[in-house]
Amino acid sequence: MAGGGGGLELPERQRRGKKHSKRKKKKRLGFRIDMTPMVDIVFLLLTFFMYTTTMVTPQVMEISVPKEVEENVEVNQANLFTLYVRGDGKLFFSMGTDEPQPLALSDLRSKAVELNLLRKNKLITAFKPSPDAPYGVVVQVLDILNQAEAEIIRQLQAEGIKRERKFAFVKLSPEEVEKLKGL
Repeated sequence: MAGGGGGLELPERQRRGKKHSKRKKKKRLGFRIDMTPMVDIVFLLLTFFMYTTTMVTPQVMEISVPKEVEENVEVNQANLFTLYVRGDGKLFFSMGTDEPQPLALSDLRSKAVELNLLRKNKLITAFKPSPDAPYGVVVQVLDILNQAEAEIIRQLQAEGIKRERKFAFVKLSPEEVEKLKGL
């Protein structure tokens, strides 16, 4: 309510004893708050947010997932670099039909670079993580392979070869699971 009124004040009591007081009673100053600018701002904000939320369209990224095809592809075994991650997080590698050998994560980058440069862009990397392999180890292996890719590309371009990366996720066969348990 806008102030200023004296109609809501209580009537002044008369004091007994003294008739006149030397102090003057302070008059209450009235005040008035103008709500118009605040209402204008509120409505402007309301209309702004209503307008912007209706104008924003959801951004959807279209992903085309290939059909799942179980087809055997013939691969030259001499150019096949296979990485295995066992259930306990231990990493192994093999070339072609060789037996899997243990490999430390710290040596993976240099091994990937070395083999890719040796095969001159013909190497196919097959990654076979165990279903119960730790997720963190699988992510580390993929990160290391991606970091090695920059060095491989740079060195192949220096030789005038265009890089064609060949990489596949492959399911572990039961025989491979048993073979890795024995290592």
